[in-house]
Amino acid sequence: MKLLTEEIKARLPKLYSKDGKDPQDVKIVVKFFDPTGYWTWYVTEGEQTEDGDWEFFGLVDRFEKELGYFQLSELEHAKDGATGLRGLPIERDMHYGFEHTLAEVK
Repeated sequence: MKLLTEEIKARLPKLYSKDGKDPQDVKIVVKFFDPTGYWTWYVTEGEQTEDGDWEFFGLVDRFEKELGYFQLSELEHAKDGATGLRGLPIERDMHYGFEHTLAEVK
């Protein structure tokens, strides 16, 4: 599965463009998740870096929820070297709509 489509790229606000905004007004653009674990990434902003990677900002949910930056390459290679079920790649939730806000997932 392709994690970042052209449609998602077109919808992504630039990094820092939502800084200081009310979480009720900040849309979740895409949700990534670990199908065999507990990690979930809710992306609110992002842009391509000089090296061709993508840097995202959003909420990361694991043991606790926190806002932070992460890169597409980190998601794509999160399971490198893993075997068995743990080797399943990070996936994009294709049914998670754009109507969700940061306030909902916080």
